[in-house]
Amino acid sequence: MLERLFHLQEQGTDLRTEMIGGVTTFVTMAYIVFVNPAVLSEAGLDFGAVMTATCLSAGIATWAMGLAANYPIAMAPGMGENFFFVSVVVGMNVAWEAALAAVFASGVVFFLLTSLRIRQLIIDAIPDSLKQGIAIGIGLFIAFMGLTGSGIVEKPDGPGLLALGDLSQTPTLLASAGIFLTVGLLVRRVKGAILIGIVFVAACAWLFDLVDWQGLIAAPPSMAPTFLKLDLRSLFDIAMLPIVVIFLFMAVFDATGTLVGISQQAGFMRNGKLPRATPALLADSSGTVAGSLFGTSTVTAYIESATGVEAGARTGLANMVTGALFFLALFFSPLVRMVGGGVPIEGGVTLQPMTAPALIVVGSLMFRGIRHIDWTETTESFPAFLVIIGIPLTWSIADGIAFGFISYPFLKLLSGRAREASPLTYVLGLLFAARYLWL
Repeated sequence: MLERLFHLQEQGTDLRTEMIGGVTTFVTMAYIVFVNPAVLSEAGLDFGAVMTATCLSAGIATWAMGLAANYPIAMAPGMGENFFFVSVVVGMNVAWEAALAAVFASGVVFFLLTSLRIRQLIIDAIPDSLKQGIAIGIGLFIAFMGLTGSGIVEKPDGPGLLALGDLSQTPTLLASAGIFLTVGLLVRRVKGAILIGIVFVAACAWLFDLVDWQGLIAAPPSMAPTFLKLDLRSLFDIAMLPIVVIFLFMAVFDATGTLVGISQQAGFMRNGKLPRATPALLADSSGTVAGSLFGTSTVTAYIESATGVEAGARTGLANMVTGALFFLALFFSPLVRMVGGGVPIEGGVTLQPMTAPALIVVGSLMFRGIRHIDWTETTESFPAFLVIIGIPLTWSIADGIAFGFISYPFLKLLSGRAREASPLTYVLGLLFAARYLWL
């Protein structure tokens, strides 16, 4: 049955490898189970209800992706989208029920664009140099998340974007040990190296009293405070249109960038195109619709899936494991909190020594595609370069992609080689430019 559903032999994988990959992906993104409620509670949503909504929407969407598209790309409420949600509620004085309606509307439009194959056309229209740049940029993004999460680098109060952190603090030392252990196991070609590294650091963190054993099982919080609470009538207010459009832009291009980047890493791309793109995108957009009904912000493909891919995951079977763990997280929230909840340090900062090493290692591995960019051709290399540095520096996959899409057609026009860019590339470039000029 598993062979019929997921074609394990065809993809050169097996049950054990897919299970390891699925667990690895879950462990590296388990933080969202607690981070997302913490963020959205600032907008007035009930913490416990959002936690339940997060687990359910992540599990359902991840299963949908695995069954419909057979890809090991997990989904959950997106970081960035949830902060924008809070900014809409707090900064623009929009009720959170109306903000949920905006997320719902963006998900429905997203679904329609996918059904009409417009979004698949977008993926196919991305030039090869930008596809490589997206994967590399996401790798840098992941590595930066790991470096800051480990405490190896930090955001200083004074000048500078980043600075060297306090390497003597115990969580950072444990994270550093986890990096060297994981890389050493990869060099020795040990399967499950990334997961072993996570388990090792988690065990050490418990032994050093950095995390507390809080038990195994707790009853899932009620979702009643947020379930079906979206205010659809607010969508008739013209002032909501820009909010819906921005949610749509973030959903489409964050998910597209992640899907392309991880597929490039895993070797799913065929002649620059992604097989089974439409069912993958339908699963993606359906996740946002379901999430808004449950009571959470935009659900999207997760870059942390790259850790599971690097651990060997190649099919949707890994997603079935990841999704099941999200459902189980409802009942094992104390254990998930211990591993994915991080370690608080002075200054109100929380470090992630257990998952950060995996992110740093995977980020380095995603750099391998840099050799496929033609650095002698400026019209190809410079847009790719802007994507590579844009994603981590703006802390946004969508903005990084925008830099590439705006510059690519412009340079082709400037060089007198306009036909080398597809018509859709010009359209997307204009749309991105319009977003920054008017939205």
